Amino acid sequence: MPRVIEEFVTAWEALSGERGEEGGWLGIPVVTVGECELMAARRFPGNEEALLARFPTVRIGSSVRLPEGRGFEIVLADPRGDGKTWIALSRKESGSTELFSEMVGDVVGAMEACAGEGESAIQQTMLRRVRMWQQFMSRGAAFLSPEEELGLMGELAFMDTLIRAGVSSDEVLGGWVGPEDALQDFQLGSGAIEVKATLSSSGFPVKITSLEQLDDSVSSPLFLAAVRFRCGDGGITLPEMIAETMYRLRGESGAVSFFRDSLMVAGYSETQSRYYSRRFELEETRVFVVSESFPRLTTGTVPVGVTRALYEINLDHATEFLSDLETALKLLGVNG
Repeated sequence: MPRVIEEFVTAWEALSGERGEEGGWLGIPVVTVGECELMAARRFPGNEEALLARFPTVRIGSSVRLPEGRGFEIVLADPRGDGKTWIALSRKESGSTELFSEMVGDVVGAMEACAGEGESAIQQTMLRRVRMWQQFMSRGAAFLSPEEELGLMGELAFMDTLIRAGVSSDEVLGGWVGPEDALQDFQLGSGAIEVKATLSSSGFPVKITSLEQLDDSVSSPLFLAAVRFRCGDGGITLPEMIAETMYRLRGESGAVSFFRDSLMVAGYSETQSRYYSRRFELEETRVFVVSESFPRLTTGTVPVGVTRALYEINLDHATEFLSDLETALKLLGVNG
């Protein structure tokens, strides 16, 4: 358990036997981030765990809507009656104690990371990070499924390929829309690239999840990047791949924070990294141009009345459409 989570858990346990006033708060200072005081607290009468953050000078505009998600809520509070801005992130009675603890550790870690940027940036980071957890929790499932883990690994491996090819990290990160459930994973230049990953050693099967995903009348030019992995001791885990990407993005203003936020939207939380232990070895990456006669189903090629489809393609039967990354980037109008 990371240090910051341990400190909050210890403080919550110390407060667990206390009884505060109805509608009130009891708290223990845990850490200071810049000018902001952070407290582990309990809210009464429910006795739920909470993070109280005091912002001495920065106010919250009346138009700002505070996020609320499954298992937690965030409200303005005034536990000391000092008239300062206090933001309270508290667990709902129905919320998981363990998941809430991980959430607090993650939010506090993000706030500490931007401590040197001033009180306003710390407050914005807190609210932004809570909103990422709001989206994360809205997915329902606590962890990525094995298939989702493989898919995210494929997108990150291709992201690495793009950066190594000379595409700027700003353009790559800005074009990475896969976490937002876009039709394709990367919107780059004038078109798009869909990424598919497989662990199959026989053939090159990939699943296509809609009639629009490989429709070049929707995005053009359109490419399919197919990434093959195998599981082996010589590979790296998903958390290790993420750590390598963060290291590569270090020093670029806002890039790491943007990347971490996108991961949350994709359903990955750093606090749950221990659950992803499979090691992936990258074997090959193929790039296909999706054009007329490519093996696919689209709205224009299926019978009238068919509105949705989930199907599989064996890319070993699409070799005539093989391209390469340099050509793809040139046709997309992206500098590599």
